Amino acid sequence: MKIIRFLFLFLIVSACKNKTKTEVLETSEINQLVLKHAKGFKINRSNDFKTIEITKAWPEAEKKYIYLLLTKEQAAKTIYNKKDYDGVIITPINKTVVTSTTHIPALELLGVEKTLVGFPGTDYISSEHTRKLINEGKIRELGKNEGINTEVLLELNPDVIIGFGVDGVNKTFETIKKAGIPVIYNGDWVESSALAKAEWIKVFGVLFNKEKEADSIFNAIERDYLAAKDIAKQAKHQPTVLSGAMDGDAWYLPNGSSPEAQFLKDANVNYLWSETTGNGSLALSFESVLFKAKDVDLWLNPSYYSSFEQLEKANSLFTNFEAFKKKNIYTFANKTGETGGVLYYELGTARPDLVLKDLIKIAHPELLIDYEPYFFTKLK
Repeated sequence: MKIIRFLFLFLIVSACKNKTKTEVLETSEINQLVLKHAKGFKINRSNDFKTIEITKAWPEAEKKYIYLLLTKEQAAKTIYNKKDYDGVIITPINKTVVTSTTHIPALELLGVEKTLVGFPGTDYISSEHTRKLINEGKIRELGKNEGINTEVLLELNPDVIIGFGVDGVNKTFETIKKAGIPVIYNGDWVESSALAKAEWIKVFGVLFNKEKEADSIFNAIERDYLAAKDIAKQAKHQPTVLSGAMDGDAWYLPNGSSPEAQFLKDANVNYLWSETTGNGSLALSFESVLFKAKDVDLWLNPSYYSSFEQLEKANSLFTNFEAFKKKNIYTFANKTGETGGVLYYELGTARPDLVLKDLIKIAHPELLIDYEPYFFTKLK
């Protein structure tokens, strides 16, 4: 009889415990964070949980990815259907892996870079602060993005991985997800404006419970960007601008509706291909570019060439451009970290205000007299 009473009491207690569990999506009203520029993600919040929805992980993506964020305590007492989510992330996050250098500044700006435990291609990281962590052995090398070392990754067992997909689902990430590690697809690079890309810091803000900090950081960047844009409007002259260089059989330039072309518009310059539209870069013949831009005032970002000597050696016809003759060519390729990573490719997405100021300084030096360009230098 004692055993029967004990079992009966146990069942009653268990039933009471189960009654304390609640269905996640019915806990309270859901509020969606209002975004200023970004279109590729949504953040939903209630008193009991948060979700991140990635609506455009890559240009042709049709699937939306939804991630549920819960604390350990919530996860222990909450009933939810895992099939409703592409990942369930338990906070606080203590260990993370990111896969693009553009993700590094978000971690540093929010002061959570010490949670980073692994990265594919650590040599590409330029930040002195994060490089120090790498040199101290606190961030492991994970190989290449196309083939991440899953053995090391599973050993690290991060709480979340921030990845990206160029034109479809990454098979490595699917393998990792099966091991129970959530993977968030970051689509900041798909956005159509520089400020929209920068607003993705709010995704990191939600992940690390630093929403207020992320909002404040983005507002400051937006404010500085718009202030610089207003300064550029004061320019009395619009220099003509050419961008890019030959790569194989084509000269690649930003189309007129791209974020890169928007930078040039906001810097108040005359980009010669500003009227073009479409996805991706323009691919033109050398002859067509030379015909249109032979007398151009400024030439920006001549591919990977870092000096006039390299440019001329690659193609002697480059010397026919007026910008080459007058040594008015500027590049961001010469600002690198200690292991060769290009600073612009890391920080440029997070700090569009600095990019815009650089371009204004190059095109209208009289408007920013005391400003020193952060990314761009004259070709050597």
